[in-house]
Amino acid sequence: MIRVLIADDHKIVRDGLRRILAATPDIEVAAEAASGDEALALTRANDYDVTMLDMSMPGLSGIDLIKRLRIERPKLRILVLSMHGEAQYAARALKAGASGYLNKDSAAELLVGTIRKIAGGGVHIGEAAAASLMSSEKQPHQALSDREFEVLRLLVAGQSPTQVAGRLHLSVKTISTHKTRILEKLNLKSTADLVRYALENKLL
Repeated sequence: MIRVLIADDHKIVRDGLRRILAATPDIEVAAEAASGDEALALTRANDYDVTMLDMSMPGLSGIDLIKRLRIERPKLRILVLSMHGEAQYAARALKAGASGYLNKDSAAELLVGTIRKIAGGGVHIGEAAAASLMSSEKQPHQALSDREFEVLRLLVAGQSPTQVAGRLHLSVKTISTHKTRILEKLNLKSTADLVRYALENKLL
């Protein structure tokens, strides 16, 4: 039996995933988490074969959450289930320690098959992510560190530096420094330019 932890801050998403997996004889939803911090606490206290997690949740989330989960449970298989574009986010998630990446609009059959695949030691990567990893033509945002990329993602989502600082448990000064470096690396001048860049490169 494959024991799965579902981590998503939307109850309707968790309910839907639970219903899909309830129809499979070899997969059990062992627990649910509504935040990254809750997912980390559950992972520390229990053994799961696969954790399915959203990239954007309250508290610890995204790349930081993947890395922390891998530290706590090196053998845990992590499947990222997200609305974010696969080509832009999957490569970072996989490099951080995830075993697979699926968009939330994927078919139920693909979800079940992917869980089985990564639980058995495999890795799932879609065509868009594979093309991004193989491409020799790097986009400017790919030069950002994981932390800078996370700050970029939150800023273009409409959060202020103060909100981002609270979300990432960092000082406002540190976030401002990251923002300055992001603008320099992308050759941009303002938050409005960042949003425009994110739209053009499907980072929103």
